[in-house]
This record gives sequence, structure tokens and C-alpha cells, in this order.
Amino acid sequence: MLTINNLTYRIQGRELFEDASVVLPTGSKTGFVGKNGTGKTTLFHLIQGHIGADAGGMELNKKARIGAVAQEAPAGNESVLDVVMLADKERTALMAEAETATDPDRISEIYTRLADIDAYSAEGRASAILKGLGFEQDRQMAPTHELSGGWRMRVALAGVLFSQPDLLLLDEPTNYLDLEGTLWLEKYLATYPYTVFMISHDRDLLNKSVNSIIHLEHKKLTFYKGNYDTFETTRRMQMDLNNKGREKSLDQIAHLQKFVDRFKAKATKAKQAQSRMKMIEKLKPPAAMFDEYAAPFTFQAPKAEQPTPMITLDGVSAGYGDKTILRNVNMRIDPGDRIALIGVNGNGKSTFAKLLAGDIKPMGGSYGKGKKLEIAHFAQHQMDKLKPEWTPFEHVVELMPTDSEAKRRSRLSQMGLTKSRMDTLAKNLSGGERARLLMGLITFGGPGMMILDEPTNHLDIDSRDALVHALNDYEGAVLIISHDRHLIEATCDTLWIAEGGTIRELDEDLDSYQRSITSTKESKGGGGSKEDRKAAKQAAAARREQIAPLKASVKDAETKIARLKVEISKITAQLEDPKVYNGPADRVIALGKDKARFTADLDATEETWLSLSAELETAERE
Repeated sequence: MLTINNLTYRIQGRELFEDASVVLPTGSKTGFVGKNGTGKTTLFHLIQGHIGADAGGMELNKKARIGAVAQEAPAGNESVLDVVMLADKERTALMAEAETATDPDRISEIYTRLADIDAYSAEGRASAILKGLGFEQDRQMAPTHELSGGWRMRVALAGVLFSQPDLLLLDEPTNYLDLEGTLWLEKYLATYPYTVFMISHDRDLLNKSVNSIIHLEHKKLTFYKGNYDTFETTRRMQMDLNNKGREKSLDQIAHLQKFVDRFKAKATKAKQAQSRMKMIEKLKPPAAMFDEYAAPFTFQAPKAEQPTPMITLDGVSAGYGDKTILRNVNMRIDPGDRIALIGVNGNGKSTFAKLLAGDIKPMGGSYGKGKKLEIAHFAQHQMDKLKPEWTPFEHVVELMPTDSEAKRRSRLSQMGLTKSRMDTLAKNLSGGERARLLMGLITFGGPGMMILDEPTNHLDIDSRDALVHALNDYEGAVLIISHDRHLIEATCDTLWIAEGGTIRELDEDLDSYQRSITSTKESKGGGGSKEDRKAAKQAAAARREQIAPLKASVKDAETKIARLKVEISKITAQLEDPKVYNGPADRVIALGKDKARFTADLDATEETWLSLSAELETAERE
């Protein structure tokens, strides 16, 4: 489908690609991964011809149609459904020509082509795509100008999916989707009939929708077969083999060099020494392979002891103006709670977050909050609070007016910003860098609770992992709104759902919820009598109750594994610090013993987890 040959491209003097080559097979579903800012979106612009390469080039089938989500979302008077159908330009042009054509041969060609592209089922196909992305029938008929920016981006996504290009380019397609829309897109892409090339940092999407990965690293492109987990495993093995080969070559060179140094001055050994010098010149150890640096997140611990409960809601309603979004909310949040709030977009998740954060007042009911409780609220609209003409350093000066420059820069470093980016205007930072800065600023004073509304939208995979570690180390309560299942499963132990105009706790895990979404969509519009549905619901409830203890044991094992890995990483960091060896030897010995003990415990717990997981999988299939 696409061949990239020795591509070189520079932007503002910085080289993004250097003699990069790769082949994208026809019909493949390929994920495109790499650090933020390395040039993934730029490559998409090069493929589409928006910009030209400095050297090298690309070969693409001349007849191949390339499709990408429009940069500007539609916002006119046309209905959502009409806008999506208009995205298929060939069908639109043929339908218009069919009304005016007079030549019998041309009319025959038009109708033959319309039949070939399945033009007459277009409305049904477009409607099905819109429904999968969350548009019910009434909203499909509404004009696009009535939609918010996020929903208009969904219309743009629906349009390019409907047009079915031969090469579908998608750049973070789940950023404007909820969990339900993400699950639908996952299945749609896995069965898409043509070639998909997709930038994404969503592990689950990359594991379930693609069969290959292209990795951008060190200005090169590398193709891997398999999903994201397979890519990670393969790359790790390649790195280990490469670095072991490098060590072996360096050891061989050192051995030969010793002989040369020892005998090069002796006449009887001169020829042998010269022979070994030639061998050293021929031995070229491979370059060391290593992971690119992923800056950590660090959140300040709560500065005050938190009351129990921290927040109570009794019959609370909330909304905007005269419009009530949430009613009769009865919930409670305690110190240390880890909550994921899920549900279809438009059901009040962000409204609930604003209510907890104090951005809006309750319209009714009783809302109680601890006197000393400080809440940090991260949401995409919060980015507007950053001053675009200020640097990150200037933002921190405002919060640390009497501290030294070294301390201010140290705090910025804890946010994951490099020295050069500390003095870059906020408007020129990447989305991920702005997200890091905002998270660091809102948690500056040590809040007792964090509310994170889609915090991973602008973060690459390694940064998402760093966020998981930071949240697990954070001592306060956390409420997360996200379509990122990896983030939810790795940090949260309680699910709340926004549906039916209220918030309630969900008495099932994320996997069960995902299966229920899929089965509901597949069975909607039919599915047996009322009695049959009631009996099925009761059977499902009994089944959940039966396997609940086993699920709890698996969850406990996962929690213990995560805790042990944190302890091992802390000890490893201490042992890698040269300063520790300048101190008492007993300290080093104790650290070594602790690491061995934790490692043994980790191995045993992982074995237990594998056994329990297999048992649970069997129980769920029965």
C-alpha cells in the first residue's frame, strides 16, 4: 500500500526523520507509536502531500484514496447524517451527475458504479456508524451547528469512516470518544476492509484493533508484526539480544587490546599484535539500544489530614441555569478512595466533576465537604487557565515568590519538564507538556483529592505509565473520568456510572461492563420476552455473586504485585545510586536482602495470580 524510502525531513532545523524507510502492507491494520513530539503527525502530513520531504520519498498506489479526519469539524445547518453522507465525495458527485446526465452510455456507467460502491445503502451505513459513535436518531437529524466541539469531531470521524478510503489515517481517534464509543470503534477498525494507519496511545485499542506496529524512534521507522503487547515483547527481546551482543564484542575488543598493549613493542610478537589490531578494526559492536527517557509525574502528598467522609451527597441535583442534568445523587467519598466514573458522554460526568470541584453549586439536596479539603480538578477546558505568553518557570514563580531559582526549577523538573521547556512559552508547548504543567500547578499545594477528566488525551504511552505510577503513589482520593481502560484498571478499585440522570455505584468490574455494552448493542430491538430477559438478568446476577470471591482474590493479588514492584523499583534506584556505596556496608547488604525478599515474594504472588486468573477465566466460560 505505502512504501517510504530513505525519508529525511527537518522542521526549524530539527531533524525528525533521517533516512527512514518502512513498508505498510496493503490491508494491514497498523498502529503508529512513538514519543510525543517525534514526528508522527508530521508523517501523516507528508503522506497526504501537505508538506514535502527534504530527501527520500514515498510510493503509493496512484488510484488509492487517502482519508483522514478533517482538521475543522463541520458546524453548518446541514444535519449530522447529511454531513456524514457528503463525506463520500465520489457517491455525492455520481448522484448529482445521475440527475443531469443524458448520454445513455454515461448513465449506464454511473448506475453501475453506484451499485459497485453500494451507494443505495449509504443512509443505513452512515446511520449505523453515527449510532456506534453515540448519535441517537434524533441527534442524527439535528444540524451540526447545535453540537459542541467534541461531538462535531465525532461527526468528522464518522465522515471519514463512512467514505471508506483505501488508506485510512487516524490521529488519536479516541480523544473525543467515551468508553462506549471507543469499544465500538475498536471492533469497527478490526474488521475494516482496507488499510488502516493509526496514531494512538491507547493500549487496549492497539491490542484489539491492529495486527502490526510501526515504531518511530531515533528518527527511524521500524515495522513489527502483531499487536502492541507483541511489539513490546519483541522489542524488549531485540534490545536484550543487541545489548548482550554489544557487551560480547566490547569484551572481545578489550581482550585483544590487552594483547596489543602488552606485545606491540616486542619484535617476536609484532606480527601477532598487528593482526589483532586489524581484528579490532573489523569488530564493530552494535550501538546500544535503550528506551527513550520518560519523565515521571510527582504529586504532592495531602498537606492536611482528611476527614472521614471527605464528601457526602444526599439527594443532590445539579445542572446549569434552569436545566437539571443530575438528580437525586446519593454518594460518599472517603480518604484513599480510587473511583472511575464511566458512562456515555452527555450523561453528566463532567457536570458531576464540576460539582465536586466547586465550579458549580448544587441545585438541591445536601452537599457536605470537609472544611480543610482541597480538590485539584484537571479537565481539558482547564488548559485555558495557563497563561499562553508565560513560560512554565513564570507560572511557578507566582506560586513560589520567595524561593530560589534552583528550587523553582526543581519543582518544574518534578512535573516532568526538561530544562529547555521550562523557558518555552506555554502556547508553544506540546499538548502533553501543557497537561504536565497544569497537573503540577493544580496539585502544587498538596490537595486531599484529585479529579482527573480525560487526563491521558495528550500523553504518549510511556507518560501514561508514569501517570499510573504517580497516582498509585499519591496518598489522597482520586476520581478519574476516562476512556483509557488501562488507566482505570491500574489505578481504580471502584466504578461509578453516570446514567439515567444520576450517579450510582456499578456492582461489576470493567470487563463485565464492556461485555454488557456489547451484548446490549447486539440485542437492541429484540431479544425475547420480558420474562426471558428477567430470568437472564437474575441468572447473570447469581453468576456474578458466585464468582465474586474469586475476582476479589485476583484483585488482591494484582494490588500486591503492584505494591511489590514499587518497593523493588525504589530499592533498585537506591542501589544504582553511587552515593550509597560511600556509606556503611551494612546499608548496602540490607538493601540487597530486601530486594531479594521482595523479588521472591513477587514471584510467588505472580504464580498465585496466574493460577487464580486461569481459575476465574474457566469459571466465567462455564
